[in-house]
Amino acid sequence: MPVDQARAGHENEARELSGPGEDVAEVRDLEVDSPRGPIPVRVYRPDGEAPLPLVAYIHGGGWILGSIDSFDTVVRSLANASGAVVASIGYRLAPEDPFPAGLEDCVCAVRWLHAHAEDLGADPERMAIAGDSAGGNLGTVVARRLRDQVPLRMQALIYPATDAGCNTSSYGAYGTEHGITAATMQRSWNLYLGGADGLHPDASPLRSDDLAGSPRALVVTAEFDPLRDEGEAYAVALRDAGVPVETRRVPGTVHGFWRWLAVAEVSRRTVAEVGAALRAALD
Repeated sequence: MPVDQARAGHENEARELSGPGEDVAEVRDLEVDSPRGPIPVRVYRPDGEAPLPLVAYIHGGGWILGSIDSFDTVVRSLANASGAVVASIGYRLAPEDPFPAGLEDCVCAVRWLHAHAEDLGADPERMAIAGDSAGGNLGTVVARRLRDQVPLRMQALIYPATDAGCNTSSYGAYGTEHGITAATMQRSWNLYLGGADGLHPDASPLRSDDLAGSPRALVVTAEFDPLRDEGEAYAVALRDAGVPVETRRVPGTVHGFWRWLAVAEVSRRTVAEVGAALRAALD
């Protein structure tokens, strides 16, 4: 499928399966200046007295799909569940802007959020980062790269893509008839990398030998997901590097369930659980 058609389908799916979303106290659209141009960020503030904690959210979509709009519903719910200001980052997508363009946007945006947290009614010392799928990949790399600059208290990674190899047992077991396919993921990696080395730790964080000092992590995986094994292997790698890690495998789910709030109770429950974990870490 051509990329533009895939993007349109992703947005339509979001409208049908995510629903309109919860009310929050305030929503603001802003732009972060960067050397490569403005980075759109949408800030969601739940009820509560300022300063609130701050969570940077990076959406999924295989680095080629997804937008602030298509993840609006899940970010609203996450803001209410966590009690934190949540800032959703609209990074550049491949293939127009391949690796490391989107990653550099996210690094820049998280730095900016930390520097301007007080302007958003948030506490710069109570920050976390969260993301799903490709967003989990970007989020954990940002967390590692900024570990000495931004005091992130937690990284919440929802079925993160962590390795370009695409050759785990879960790829073999669930790579053809369980939503996202192995072929789709391989194409996404190819478009994202644009010829770059997929084994670079900024692309495949599972390959990093420098994870020590990363923020504590919550890693959530889906039972019937090709990405399940690499997400759980990454949790082990973090733990082996001395990072406190909690893992949760959600039974009966497939890749993408995180944002299907209009049709799946398990989606609503998982967002509430991740929000509660962020609230506890940022309290």
